[in-house]
Amino acid sequence: MTATLTPGEWTSYATGHQQRVDALLTDHLERRRRREPHPVEDFLFTYYPTRPNQLRIWHPGPGIRLLEASEYDGRRGYTYVDGAATLDPAEVSRRADSIRWIRRLLAATLDRQPQFGCFGLHEWAMVYRTSAVRHEKWPLRLGTAGTDQVVESHKIACSHFDAFRFFTSPARPLNVLQPTRESQPTLEQGGCLHANMDLYKWASKLMPFTPSALVLDCFELARDIRTLDMRASPYDLSGLGYPAVAIETPAGKAEYAAAQRTFAHRARPLREQLVALCDNLLD
Repeated sequence: MTATLTPGEWTSYATGHQQRVDALLTDHLERRRRREPHPVEDFLFTYYPTRPNQLRIWHPGPGIRLLEASEYDGRRGYTYVDGAATLDPAEVSRRADSIRWIRRLLAATLDRQPQFGCFGLHEWAMVYRTSAVRHEKWPLRLGTAGTDQVVESHKIACSHFDAFRFFTSPARPLNVLQPTRESQPTLEQGGCLHANMDLYKWASKLMPFTPSALVLDCFELARDIRTLDMRASPYDLSGLGYPAVAIETPAGKAEYAAAQRTFAHRARPLREQLVALCDNLLD
């Protein structure tokens, strides 16, 4: 069933979306103009491929017809017929294999029991026994020796391949799991910060089919998770206003696990919406 939006209706939605994007990205864009890097907020634009100008484009999602929407004429994923824009079924067909893979991963993660005991040690394993740290402008809170000692005194159980692949060579054998891209659908679980941040990646990869409101909900979740990720990391970011979550202490572990549970609760309905979107597209 298709709903038709008049120019006044859909332009109102598009304007509201752009205002929401601009409010989210103002600080990032101002820093970018000053060429001022930020170890927390830049991540969403360096690790993930979606650019700010792409985020500003409003996408209504499946089953919506936009009258007099000539700006969508020629835009990938759309067809413009009889003065109206709709999503192009041929684009869905071309991307069906990718949609199926994303759906498989998201559904498997929904079905798996979340785990809340990793304590963000993936970031510590990325700087274990190395001087080539990723954020060299920011000191290690416990120093090199102290950081290594934290890694060596904990069980590391990272289930996320895209975190594990950045472990240093000495850290990889210390992980109780050895994730691969192929094993991702069988290992990923809903307590993992990176798996929940990646909902933004999957929502973006499914554009223009993903309704823009869902994309931005995933973006906001990813931004909040990234903040915890770096507060719990070995870096001292107090100069940027980020107090440390000292996961090497019992209090820090409790704080981290509680935040993980909150993020898992926020992530679940977003993951469910993305699975439903995939089902809609593949039906």
